Amino acid sequence: MFRLALLTSLLFAAVVYGAELEAGKFLVASRDLGDPNFAGTVVLLLKFDEDEGALGIVVNRRTDVPLSRVFDNLKSTRDRTDAVYLGGPVEPGSVVALLKSSAKVEDASRILTGIYLISGRALLEKTAAEAPAGAFHAYLGYAGWAARQLEHEVGLGGWRVLPADAAAVFDPDPDSLWEKLIRRTELRIAQSVRKVAIGSTLVARRAGR
Repeated sequence: MFRLALLTSLLFAAVVYGAELEAGKFLVASRDLGDPNFAGTVVLLLKFDEDEGALGIVVNRRTDVPLSRVFDNLKSTRDRTDAVYLGGPVEPGSVVALLKSSAKVEDASRILTGIYLISGRALLEKTAAEAPAGAFHAYLGYAGWAARQLEHEVGLGGWRVLPADAAAVFDPDPDSLWEKLIRRTELRIAQSVRKVAIGSTLVARRAGR
């Protein structure tokens, strides 16, 4: 019975926390994550390295600040009313952006299919001037974790890990994104735990023969 309980526990942990951490994944804050910097957030991982740590940006905290105020020195963005986002608590004065594009974007880093990271003053200004509002999001600041820190937080249940996709990154209603994704993870966990429980019952019955 002890070995059966241990197997069930290990399978449960694999279901809940076993998703691979890498660029292009979503970190969905758990319901009991108490850090006000990340409560109710969805973070897109931009970089993950076991030895160097991780970087990401919060994609669901839209502000009331128009893009024209961030790029106030550009004539081409003076009429842009699309809002900027709060990307995270680290270096809130810095700006990076995500561009949704089906074509390869020169000098930009591909994060996942159809999504490119735009950084560097020249590329940011060029892209901000040319990209349509529905395909360009600018973010103030970012999120960062030291080596092994994110793995520890995931192991404690602070984050759920999901594959990201362009439609979710550019959800037209970002305020609802966290709720949709956290419900998805909870449904997957419930279904997987049910399968584990059924499997454990079958194993127990066979062991009792």
